[in-house]
Amino acid sequence: METKTRLALAAAVVAALTAAAPAHATLTVSGSVGGAPSGVILDNLNWLATGSAGGLSPQSGITVNFSGNAKAVTGAVGGQYAAPYLSGGNGTGFGSPNQPNGVDTTVYATSGSTGASSSAAVEILLPSNGGAGYQYFGLLWGSVDGYNTLSFYDGANLVGSLTGGNVLAAPNGDQGVNGTLYVNIFSSLAFDRVVATSSQYAFEFDNLAFDRTEVPEPGTLALLGLGLAGLGLRRRRKS
Repeated sequence: METKTRLALAAAVVAALTAAAPAHATLTVSGSVGGAPSGVILDNLNWLATGSAGGLSPQSGITVNFSGNAKAVTGAVGGQYAAPYLSGGNGTGFGSPNQPNGVDTTVYATSGSTGASSSAAVEILLPSNGGAGYQYFGLLWGSVDGYNTLSFYDGANLVGSLTGGNVLAAPNGDQGVNGTLYVNIFSSLAFDRVVATSSQYAFEFDNLAFDRTEVPEPGTLALLGLGLAGLGLRRRRKS
């Protein structure tokens, strides 16, 4: 029954967003049962040493840079960060064996807070693609909050951005199954850099995916926010 409930809750919301930057890309956002689409490049971030060192991934070729109080972590620290929560098998492909449902016990990234450290950010540089860039990006977005922001760049130019409010209708930092989604983002324009920031503690994420061109969205899609009330699942804020 619990598994069926989680599968029913893991769903998708689609929103067309227009970037404020000159590029005016359309970003289509979906959170799904199936996690990342098949055939894309995956990176589980487990190669990162905990702390703010960052580095070049031997898995996928991405470079992760931390600034301010952003860093790679495990576990949770009250009021600062909490591990994402996997459900519906959306850890498939991110480890051997696949990452199981439940609290993420592996290394993940936290953005820190620009309120506490003005430069706080996690920067993800995607590997060179002959100048063509990428049009798909996915991540396990933990305890989604409205003050979390994900921005996409082509070089120095902002392609588009989205917040936790584009992922959930009422993002409130839920640290349980209702608050974490595998979020797939499809862009009408190419990008080569992704930056995660948060005005408050914190934007936590794991299990990145990306691809050079737009890829088909995962097949099982449903609207988020339906039937969530009264289920009695864990509901704790970070602060």
